[in-house]
Amino acid sequence: MRNALYPRLAAQNLKQNRQFYVPYLLALVGLAAAFYVMSALVFDPGVHQLRGAEYVQVMMGLGMFIAGIFSAILVLYINSFLMKQRKKELGLYNILGMGKSNLALLQCWESLYTALIGIVGGIACGVILHAAATVLLTRLLRFAIPFSLGLSLPAVALTAVLFGALLVLALVINLGRVSLVSPIQLLRGGQVGEKEPKTRWLLAVLGILCLGAGYAIAITTADPMSAIVLYFLAVLLVIVGTYCLFTAGSIALLKLLRKNKGFYYQTGHFIGVSGMLYRMKRNAVGLANICILSTMVMVMISGTLSLYLGTGDIIAAQYPADFQIEVRYSPDVAAANGEEPFDGQAMDELARQFLDSQGIPVEDARSVIYLRLTALANTATRRMEIGGNADRTTGRTLYLLTRDSYTALTGQAAPELGPGQAALCGALPEELGQSVVFKAITMGENGPEETGPDLTVEIARTLEPIPFFSSTFDTFEAVALVLPDNGALAAFAALQDAVSGMPATYYYLDLLDLDCTREQSLALENAWYDYNLGESAYEDTGYFDYLSVSTRARMEVDGYGMAGGFLFLGILLGIVFLLATVLIIYYKQVSEGYEDQGRFEIMRKVGLDEGQVRASIRSQVLTVFSLPILAAAVHILFDFNLVVQLLTLFSVRGVFTTAVCTAGTLLVFCLVYGVVYLLTARTYYKIVR
Repeated sequence: MRNALYPRLAAQNLKQNRQFYVPYLLALVGLAAAFYVMSALVFDPGVHQLRGAEYVQVMMGLGMFIAGIFSAILVLYINSFLMKQRKKELGLYNILGMGKSNLALLQCWESLYTALIGIVGGIACGVILHAAATVLLTRLLRFAIPFSLGLSLPAVALTAVLFGALLVLALVINLGRVSLVSPIQLLRGGQVGEKEPKTRWLLAVLGILCLGAGYAIAITTADPMSAIVLYFLAVLLVIVGTYCLFTAGSIALLKLLRKNKGFYYQTGHFIGVSGMLYRMKRNAVGLANICILSTMVMVMISGTLSLYLGTGDIIAAQYPADFQIEVRYSPDVAAANGEEPFDGQAMDELARQFLDSQGIPVEDARSVIYLRLTALANTATRRMEIGGNADRTTGRTLYLLTRDSYTALTGQAAPELGPGQAALCGALPEELGQSVVFKAITMGENGPEETGPDLTVEIARTLEPIPFFSSTFDTFEAVALVLPDNGALAAFAALQDAVSGMPATYYYLDLLDLDCTREQSLALENAWYDYNLGESAYEDTGYFDYLSVSTRARMEVDGYGMAGGFLFLGILLGIVFLLATVLIIYYKQVSEGYEDQGRFEIMRKVGLDEGQVRASIRSQVLTVFSLPILAAAVHILFDFNLVVQLLTLFSVRGVFTTAVCTAGTLLVFCLVYGVVYLLTARTYYKIVR
């Protein structure tokens, strides 16, 4: 046979098997395009000019790795399906005179066409999508991106090498399969039936235990730091449990349905249950894959969307002014070192001089002084113990500030307070009562020891939590007390002194609202340190041990750079995983359609009418479709607490926002899933008809 025949025959084969190859080629194009977009964003030279570039590079680099691994799994999965469907065709070629070497050459040409369409088409689509992705990323990050929109040669090379290697690997696997079997085996390869699977109760019990353990970890974890460690363990347990239960539990369920004579001996149920039972060993893995992929899509998109939507509230709470200076100081340490005590007014004057040198007018200025203590809410002794051995549930981070500081920080009028009174911003255990007793505790050789006098405060008012404190990452729940004057603040400082033997540390905030552009504000941080490089720059401000300068504009860049990068990656990978879910469902239904084609033909001949055929198909397909999405919804429900805890690490504490994002993502995904169900059910029916 002349070699010119093989290219034409390979093209003809792809055309004749287009119901299999078109989705495969579309998948290759989509995966390659997504990988190219992430690669182009990583390798773009403009990223180095970008504020928050490290967030974008890390996010896209992570996305490249995940997309690359997942692409390998999906390409090999679909290739395995294609080979099963084409065994009969290749066997026929073999019988008609083509040797194994001729079949190998034919497959090489088919792989070459697949690579040209999939890789070249993917890169072409990726170039177009790169421009759209850059616009989307610009909107998510909320600042201009100096990215180039042209062809990225490093991204082209990396995409071509990765997907070329995957297709070569798939070709090698296919050649190995064909070379090891006889022509008769090839002809019968797509018609090998399944034996009735045995009920593996041990595997089912293992699945229940793994799933239960994963769920238990998810709902009982109450510490964000523990959530980091336990999240991947919980995910692993749930994945193992899902595979075990779909493999063993589904078989047990179908056999129980078969034993129910009233249910089983109905036309639709009989065909559906018996058909699923005999191929459930293979069917279950596909269903588990769909369930896990669906869960990944929803968790990824809902979590990153919650982070993005919560970022604005965090920035507004943490940066109440355009320009702010934070100073940490201790008057007692200054006195012990023979230094002048810190002077907040002098620091404010220095800030005004600096801003005047930059030509930026100050519209408003205010200052805040507060203390930060850690306490144990001891319901047994009915008191707050400063320095007590607290845990996640009993610990509180106490912020203490005067009425004037409360007004400066929140912009709200502070309540009138008398001596010994305070306003509580947040919540304390009811067992502590309205007169809260504060006590200093030291850890001695024999355990906790009381030290110093009691300090009793009457809670005169309960106010909303102060966003500046409640949005800060703290190990314990944040609670603020508004005190009548500086004397009451000093009394709490004395408690801290008694606990540690170290003087209490005060925090000073200088908050200034400016009349300037965004670009001017972004330049202020570096300009401040350039302006104050001299040794005597702070000589008039007194002693302090820490100082930081920040602007709201800079924090918006960093905050949205991280949150926007996460959301962009979540959307991109979510689309990739959704594409994989749709393809697995499609190929699963097509494969089963061809397997059931002969069975339904026999049933028609023995009297099964068209209505009964449709009812049977609807029952079978609906059962197959409903199990993964129902299981995924349960996974999402139990995973919610872990997601909330992980978001707390980013200071996102809006549980309601996270719940709305999760519910909305689940609803949208179910709608998309329903459309896929209708389309694949129609495809399945056309095949068996």
